[in-house]
Amino acid sequence: MSEPVRKRELGRGERVLAGLWRLRLPLPWPGVPHCNAWAIRAGDGIVLVDCGMHEEGSIEQLERAMSMVGLAIEDVRLLVCTHAHIDHYGQAATIVDRTGCELWMHPSYEHATRSFEDPEQAFQRRLEIGRTSGVPELVLRRYAEIAKEQKPGIARVVAPDLALLPGIEIETDLGFWRVIETPGHAPSHVCLFQPERRILISGDHLLGRISLYFDYGWTPDPVGEFLRSLDAIEALDPLPRLCLAGHARPFTDVEAHIEANRELVAQRVAAAAVAIEGAPLTAYEVVPYIHGEDSLHAAAWLLSETLCYLRHLEAIGAARREPGDPERWVAV
Repeated sequence: MSEPVRKRELGRGERVLAGLWRLRLPLPWPGVPHCNAWAIRAGDGIVLVDCGMHEEGSIEQLERAMSMVGLAIEDVRLLVCTHAHIDHYGQAATIVDRTGCELWMHPSYEHATRSFEDPEQAFQRRLEIGRTSGVPELVLRRYAEIAKEQKPGIARVVAPDLALLPGIEIETDLGFWRVIETPGHAPSHVCLFQPERRILISGDHLLGRISLYFDYGWTPDPVGEFLRSLDAIEALDPLPRLCLAGHARPFTDVEAHIEANRELVAQRVAAAAVAIEGAPLTAYEVVPYIHGEDSLHAAAWLLSETLCYLRHLEAIGAARREPGDPERWVAV
């Protein structure tokens, strides 16, 4: 019996407040059905923050969402990406080509573009991480079959015209937006803050539901970076009262989201620490201690997160690696 075909969402636009619109764009991923782009009025056009994933028909979905609020791609005067994951950066080249606008993004974007520029090398690197982490060969082969069918999600790699770093401000009709560096979820991640209106565009740093993901292998301690990035948002004065996230409706309880993220990180780091107290374990063996016994079928997604918790324990002096094939982790 064949599996039912999942009904895809359509692009949708809606007004958040005068001069600011949410553009909800469909994604092909179960559990993550859409992402948000944000259009902000700027003179005779708009600043577009994030732009969705590139796939067949995706630019038409963006056009559909924009047309619902009286906008068009040709209105884009500047494209800003909160980070270089494909669902936020994938259509950047198409938009730049059509409008001639500049792209502003953090300079640490190699984590997202290397797999597009050299897919075979990136694929082999992921397999090697899996083997070193103790993933069985049968699971690796299944992952390889799935990975071969995945599309890159990026129209093409386009370099930013301006490095989006602290001190840069983005001018719009709603005022100037400050750049807040927030690595952790991705090395290239930034948030944008409009202090007079107390609006935060949070990308994937703060989401509507508490959900964690970290890019593994690009920086020494993504979890530590994420926790410090939560501190950076909490330290904003005034504190944001409206948050525009990458995968949620706008929400207002920013402090509660910050604390809930801290609590979930603490729980999962503690679970990883408990797992390796008794005997050295591979990262693959630690996964169910954090995510439950039924989680191993999703090891490709959850293994990276587990490795980040183990690397954090190593960074704070609570764990060490025992070299071998595969590598094992032990509590200090």
